[in-house]
Amino acid sequence: MASQAVSSKKPLFFWHSARLPVSPCNHTPDNGLNSKLQLCLTASAYALDEADRVNGENGWYVPQQDGTFEWVDKDVAEDWMEKQELLESRGLTTVPVTFYLYTSSNPTKGQKIKANYNSINNSNFNSGNPTRFVIHGWTQSYTAGMNKDIRAAWLSQGDYNVIVVDWARARSVDYATSVMAVAATGKKVANMINFLNSDFGMSLDNLYVIGHSLGAHVSGYAGKNTNGQIYAIIGLDPALPLFSYNSPNKRLSSTDAWYVESIQTNGGNLGFLKPIGKGAFYPNGGKTQPGCFLDVTGACSHGRSTTYYAEAVSQDNFGTIKCGDYQAAVNDQCGSTYSGVRMGADTNAYMVAGDFYVPVNSNSPYGMIN
Repeated sequence: MASQAVSSKKPLFFWHSARLPVSPCNHTPDNGLNSKLQLCLTASAYALDEADRVNGENGWYVPQQDGTFEWVDKDVAEDWMEKQELLESRGLTTVPVTFYLYTSSNPTKGQKIKANYNSINNSNFNSGNPTRFVIHGWTQSYTAGMNKDIRAAWLSQGDYNVIVVDWARARSVDYATSVMAVAATGKKVANMINFLNSDFGMSLDNLYVIGHSLGAHVSGYAGKNTNGQIYAIIGLDPALPLFSYNSPNKRLSSTDAWYVESIQTNGGNLGFLKPIGKGAFYPNGGKTQPGCFLDVTGACSHGRSTTYYAEAVSQDNFGTIKCGDYQAAVNDQCGSTYSGVRMGADTNAYMVAGDFYVPVNSNSPYGMIN
């Protein structure tokens, strides 16, 4: 998610005062994905008392492009999304996805590639080199800073195929519309992976799929639909709004690759707080990040996950402290003894499981090593 200005008069969240009947949510939309959920969101704005709301449990604070949030009850949102999934499955919506290849031969100017022989054969793709897919989140594109930083970090470490995924529906004004494109986008990423694997010999045994926010869940769907098992998925603060911890089949889960790592930096707000990965890392406790001043929307802390990961790839400098569970990590109650695990390390898939507290600095370099 891109950084957003806050128009709310209340700290962090804004609730519409209008109350519309809930009936718009009970009909299948007849004019696309955008308008009806807005009515549902507004209709449910006061369905639960404010004191009873638990973000991600009985509903969600759904982000808006103007930096405000709207509450929607879980049952209302899930009913709406079930109907949208039917539309998506019928092919009544479009999900444009474009792939850009970067290598040491073209580190800054991407080659647009497609899943066909001529496209790949005429590109710089080299099946002998490990491949990294990078997937952006809501409101972003393939030119987003996170893509530049992560691809540069990997290319600084040797010869890689870095494939940046651009999915157009991430740039929808309506967050929910972008959410509804996640599954189909993930399947298109899986189709590209399957093609490169079957027709060009790309190995799945050293393949990483890296996604931020909604892109983390796109990565999960890619893993669910690949013919074979992806080696590693890195979920960078996987998006919380409109995703349920109790529905792992509809989000990034720890079984979507041989190893799934989550770096959780705005937990309980824009990102998940409960552990998503086999290895779950909580910089500064996973809720807010140092140096993100007046971060009332959480966008700065949410985005830090991508900055930390790029630095981890290039510098391998994020020491960690092993915790008994994620609550201990959130509360910084894991002691002070550093483990031998580094957040974001290329070797984590061989040795990492559990929850880790990650000390961080307020500015670059963010990583700390004891």
